[in-house]
Amino acid sequence: MKRNKLFLFAAFTLLSFAAKANVTLPSFFSDNMVLQRNADVKLWGWGSPFEDIVITTGWDKNEYKLKPNREAYWELIVKTPGAGGPYTINFKGYNDITLKNVMLGEVWLCSGQSNMEWSANMKIDNAGAEIAKANYPNIRFFTAPKLASEQPQMNMPGSWEVCTPETMRHFSAVGYYFARHLQEDLKDVPIGMINSSWGGSPAEPWIPAQYINEDPVLKKAAADLYKADWSPSDPGHIYNAMIHPFVGYRLAGVLWYQGESNVGSHVYDKTLAGLIKGWRSEWKADFPFYFVQIAPYNYEGNTDLGAVIRDAQRRVVNAVEKTGMVVVSDIATVDDIHPRNKKDVGTRLANLALNNTYGIKKGVVNGPLPSVVKADKNKLTVTFANGEGLHFKDKKATQFEIAGEDGTWYKAEAKIVNNTVVLTSKNVKKPVKARHAWHNTALANLFNGAGLPASTFTTE
Repeated sequence: MKRNKLFLFAAFTLLSFAAKANVTLPSFFSDNMVLQRNADVKLWGWGSPFEDIVITTGWDKNEYKLKPNREAYWELIVKTPGAGGPYTINFKGYNDITLKNVMLGEVWLCSGQSNMEWSANMKIDNAGAEIAKANYPNIRFFTAPKLASEQPQMNMPGSWEVCTPETMRHFSAVGYYFARHLQEDLKDVPIGMINSSWGGSPAEPWIPAQYINEDPVLKKAAADLYKADWSPSDPGHIYNAMIHPFVGYRLAGVLWYQGESNVGSHVYDKTLAGLIKGWRSEWKADFPFYFVQIAPYNYEGNTDLGAVIRDAQRRVVNAVEKTGMVVVSDIATVDDIHPRNKKDVGTRLANLALNNTYGIKKGVVNGPLPSVVKADKNKLTVTFANGEGLHFKDKKATQFEIAGEDGTWYKAEAKIVNNTVVLTSKNVKKPVKARHAWHNTALANLFNGAGLPASTFTTE
């Protein structure tokens, strides 16, 4: 989509300034913003066609001269050095704009539904103490408002804010804890967190519509979605207004926490993979994409709908490069779809990023994931990646099942042998498939030596 399809208020702003030929910027180019360090960073905006504009970057005092095109749009690629600031960026046309307190560091986009949106104000664990100590001037927040559109947009209301107790309490708690933990290991490198989340939203409205329409599986899944009153469901409608404006803003990576509103889907692995592909294609960047497996919860109806989504998320890690998943089935309660322990979620995501993106070794950062399943007469042996120190909680195995060719599942006896799990059942003479934690409310029972829980999975 051409980037000159403007959001309504941006178009109004441009028209109001046209007579003065003023330079206008997207809202997220503001005081206190963070730009990606050591990168080619794009700046863009609008002005009167062929107006002379001079942009001066404070970190190197370079001057860049350009003119908007006939559609009033301009863009510029500038090189950023290592982490630092505060800097200014000056835009001079017929008007003069100076952005202050600009930092160079690491920029992450966090998105999803309510578990990503959930803030300290929404009663996370230890909220009062966490709010009180949230003075981190080198952590910055930008929160996208809830907006939807049939067409891709260019702008939105908002501005960057410095992390203080007052701003932290309204921001994504997962995003905040991620930034705080990241900054500890990156030695106070500035961290910019963009939160664009919508509670209750399915994945499809977050995906550019053309990517859904080109894929028959995704198109049917979108058509079958339940039309809820609290969120758009049409393909692309949230993406257009809450993600597309940021396309081109240089990112270190993306954090995603969503899936509860797609419970009931049997193709969520393809849906999530399509979202990742769509966003990377729009940005023209193969950025890291780390996500949270949904927590156990007592969903109404079928007892395994949540397990199906958790397994679909596991499959995405195996199928899509530069992705990672954290499992949270040990910090959940089955009666609350919003686990209040957001600190461990953000910390586990940060450890993934530190280990995989920044090359800072954090030990084992993934829970056990099945890698090989081998049948031998009356038993199945499951080998796990990240399985060193494999053990059952309270030394009891309760969540494995196996089935033979007839497809009937039976509870399995499970024994750990050399960091594998050996499964048998007196009811299954020749097992051919296995599954683990295959129930909506299956809390973690199998852990590795790093204390991280195993994922739900099925081999069928």
